[in-house]
Amino acid sequence: MKIALIVPMPEEAEFYYQHFHDREVKMFGCTKFEHFSVNENEIYLGLSGIGKVNAAMNLSNLLANVDIDLIIMTGSAGSLKSEIKKKDIIVVNSFAYHDAHNTAAGDYVEGQIPREPARFDLQSTERAQFIDFLKASGLNYKEGLVVTGDSFIASEAAKTAIKANFPEAVGVEMEGASFAQVAYHFNKPLIALRAISDNGDEDANESFEEFVKEAGQKAADLIISYLKR
Repeated sequence: MKIALIVPMPEEAEFYYQHFHDREVKMFGCTKFEHFSVNENEIYLGLSGIGKVNAAMNLSNLLANVDIDLIIMTGSAGSLKSEIKKKDIIVVNSFAYHDAHNTAAGDYVEGQIPREPARFDLQSTERAQFIDFLKASGLNYKEGLVVTGDSFIASEAAKTAIKANFPEAVGVEMEGASFAQVAYHFNKPLIALRAISDNGDEDANESFEEFVKEAGQKAADLIISYLKR
């Protein structure tokens, strides 16, 4: 299989280098990916960048040049539920944009880009196989809707506004829905993992800075174990 493995920041990518060797740097448009062979799989490890445009641009550059079989994205998110705690792993089942407000433009719902799906559903055979791996390994995880926007959420007021439109959402971050939208148009399965790094409140910035490496290590260990299986 050809697998795209994409993380937001270099701090999160560095954990894979301990396990992936003999890398080859490839440029697709303006986007750099590192190419590895792991257990007869071809891995393309790259950075999404931060925010919706960077995420969509960098994934599109890869998919336009390589016939990828599976996309795996990892990273961190802020919690939108009291029962979703720091260090929890979210296996996202759908994405929406919390900063897309187009209900006045037609028959659209909150979070929907005109002429795009209201939610980007990630259900696939590949995702189901990954869930089976988690269950067989006895690893704890949660599932749910995660919402995306270009702002780092760091106040209760911002959380309250998002939850008013998306009461079912379990997390908030800055890239996922863009990945899901690109994957939808390229007809590629996407497995999305988010490690909860903060509560999306006034302590979010401090919590995020402290936790980003720990979240990256946790996600990397999980993905590497899966690839070795």
